[in-house]
Amino acid sequence: MIIRRLPRLLSIVLSLVMIAGAGLVSGCGSNQQGAPTKLTLGFTAWPGWLPWQVAKEKGLFAKHGIQVDLKYYSNYTTSLIALTAGGLDANSQTLNDTLISISNGARQTIVLVNDNSTGNDKIIAREGITSVADLKGRKVSVEPGTADHYLLLLALRQAGLGPKDVTIEAHSAEAGATAFASSRVDAVCVSTPYTTRALQRAGSHSIATSAEFPGAIPNHLVIRSAMVQEHPEAVQGLVNTWFETMRWIRDNRDEANEIMAKAGGVGVETFKTYAAGTTIFTHQQVVDAFTPGTNAKHLNFQAAQIADFILETGMIQSRPNLAGLLDDRFVKAVPD
Repeated sequence: MIIRRLPRLLSIVLSLVMIAGAGLVSGCGSNQQGAPTKLTLGFTAWPGWLPWQVAKEKGLFAKHGIQVDLKYYSNYTTSLIALTAGGLDANSQTLNDTLISISNGARQTIVLVNDNSTGNDKIIAREGITSVADLKGRKVSVEPGTADHYLLLLALRQAGLGPKDVTIEAHSAEAGATAFASSRVDAVCVSTPYTTRALQRAGSHSIATSAEFPGAIPNHLVIRSAMVQEHPEAVQGLVNTWFETMRWIRDNRDEANEIMAKAGGVGVETFKTYAAGTTIFTHQQVVDAFTPGTNAKHLNFQAAQIADFILETGMIQSRPNLAGLLDDRFVKAVPD
């Protein structure tokens, strides 16, 4: 099942993990001279992260001089906690969740943009509601503090509405999709695969998607800052592997789809529909995203916007320090 989201109270859990795991380090340490650097990389079944499974099966990590223990998590939140506690050296996660982690004391660095959600996150409404403006006074289910909550607020603002103009029903993505399909709420904002469940309601349809808000939901490769400092060559190898994997997928699309669909626990045709709502970045797009700018296509701008959002929604108690969050040297050093 393609999934990628966090439950409520994640901020509290991560705070406790930081305390309990203060002395914990992952299995990646000093290596014998000449031996490949070992690192652990976590991922879940979001379409933009499944290429890591292709890299593993095709031996591309070793080609770039690194030994990777690739760990698949059926529960996305578990991977976030593992990175914060030191059980992982690197993880695949959203910008929202990375900012929550660092606000609670984690030291993490974004070194790569894998993709942006460009349609996989949707606001789905019942029959008779034809636009976001029609949500005024309606019940809308969303998981508080998540990227989908952020998407909902962006869409409401664009329609001239605010959060007080709708009744927010706080549910997990799974529970929210079920509540909507059962006609208990008027609309729901969720990502795949929960969009599929929500759209089972007769007459339901999408009234807004992440495709209409470029850059709002970016997904990344996030590394423990200590790993970046101690083993920059391994981080470079990981980033180089990603771009070679993209080339391999481009040249072997059918086989790649089979590998990724299997890893995601869905059929190939279903995987293709989910992949269509995910824009994998080219190398130039990644470089451009890391370049400072003043709109949503630039990570510095988006990080500031999301930091304000998670503070305003009470997910964190203090605004995260964004200094050192973004490190573009690895993407800039990728060989042609």
